[in-house]
Amino acid sequence: MKQFVEWPQMAGLAAILAAATLGSTGETMAADQAVNAEQATKFDGDRSTWHDGFARYDFVMDNQTLAITSFKAPEGEHFGANPGPAGQIRCIVIVPKNAAPGNPWSWRGCYWDHQPQTEVELLKRGFHIAYIMCFPGKEWDAWYTFLTEKHGLSKKPAFIGMSRGGEYEYTWGTRNPDKVSCIYADNPGGNPEMMANIGRLAGFDVPLLHVCGSIDPILGKFSTAIENIYQQFGGRISVMIKEGRGHHPHSLNDPKPIADFIVQSVQESAVTPPAFAGQKSTRTSFYSIENSYRDYPREGTYITCRGPLFTECYNRYTFPLDGVEGVINVIEPKTAAPGKPWVFRADFVNRDAVVDLALLAKGFHIVTGPVPYNGDGPTVPAWNAAYKYLTDNGFSKKPVMEGDGGAAGEAYAWAIANPDKVSCIYAVNPMMRSHMSGARLIDSLAPLAKAGVPILHLCGSLDPLLKDNTRVVEQRYKDLGGQITVIIKDGEGHYPLTPKDPQPVVDFIVKSTG
Repeated sequence: MKQFVEWPQMAGLAAILAAATLGSTGETMAADQAVNAEQATKFDGDRSTWHDGFARYDFVMDNQTLAITSFKAPEGEHFGANPGPAGQIRCIVIVPKNAAPGNPWSWRGCYWDHQPQTEVELLKRGFHIAYIMCFPGKEWDAWYTFLTEKHGLSKKPAFIGMSRGGEYEYTWGTRNPDKVSCIYADNPGGNPEMMANIGRLAGFDVPLLHVCGSIDPILGKFSTAIENIYQQFGGRISVMIKEGRGHHPHSLNDPKPIADFIVQSVQESAVTPPAFAGQKSTRTSFYSIENSYRDYPREGTYITCRGPLFTECYNRYTFPLDGVEGVINVIEPKTAAPGKPWVFRADFVNRDAVVDLALLAKGFHIVTGPVPYNGDGPTVPAWNAAYKYLTDNGFSKKPVMEGDGGAAGEAYAWAIANPDKVSCIYAVNPMMRSHMSGARLIDSLAPLAKAGVPILHLCGSLDPLLKDNTRVVEQRYKDLGGQITVIIKDGEGHYPLTPKDPQPVVDFIVKSTG
């Protein structure tokens, strides 16, 4: 169930405006709206008490007609729930003492009342809590309609699932990605259908949180697989892996991190794309996946944390340009630095790109220029068009040219064709060949030297390209009077492509663009 209903705060705003303009009539209208909203969330039927004195309402659903009626919980169930009578499915709603704006709610579909601390915390924050005891199907659809249309709960619930419950929430969520605000999955299970459709949730920008044990036997089969898939689709997924813990116990003793994630996700507002992204852009997320190892005393163990809950998360916009084959990818900083500096490169930016992450933090945009689908590499006219489009939208007239391996050759080629439009070149283990240029790049460095373009190469001492590429460029550029710096990573080959310490590279780029 994805996409939770729009915050009814707009309705509240409308009522306020009406009251201000219509006087006593407006006040009456606003009061009526408030009463109607309160009545919509009321639940009839047998009432009992759940944890911390919250009101519990039990229902059963006929598995043929899908009719939902009140149900009296049997004696001895306490806070739990047993299966319903033959042909009937148990359903439960727990009501907060004061509902939060928009009537947010969380939905669990398996193992009711197991490790309920997150739901209790959400109740205290004004969430309703709902449960249905069956595998996701038409019954879940009927329960969703009952809660959202008859009782006015948000159209985008949050989901809570543990073990098989994780499979259930992902199964329904991937079928209904527009009706989900977020998913918290704890050592989740899975099935082929939901695994094949995980990308649908990413397409609706549904944030995910996994809490898992480091020795859970299904960690790699499902949680890690979902994490990897979701990252590739540009979705936001955060992970907390409890050191030395298995499949049980689920959840956290202190539910605050989980509840905070859910509340934050539910309260998110729509993102307005920047002007440069145009009307045909697609937005995904870019963030580091570096691990942090944190002590959680209340959990009695350390937890490995990664993902956007624990690091800065940036918007990445993908969009076409008229008359240009291939798309442009732009990663947007939180706040653009003065002059709107940017990096221009041919290769897709991976999540371990520590230099680019550091530049984003300093307000640089990171741009991957268009590469055609039907060609063997980028072209100067297409990159010229991208350059003009971005600079017309306020980007700096002199971008940083950057690239790894063969992509560094493409950055060099455009820089050689446009030496007056380049602030500097940063190349990692470069291959000095280019599909963009028919000329030998090593023999074409003079325009860069004449324009005073500073160059920095980062190379592994064992990289097979070092001798015939970087060392030759280094000597020739110096002979031409150019400024070039080469940083050697001793004992490393072509990989890794990132420096252990990005600061010298970042300092070089910032100085060159200042």
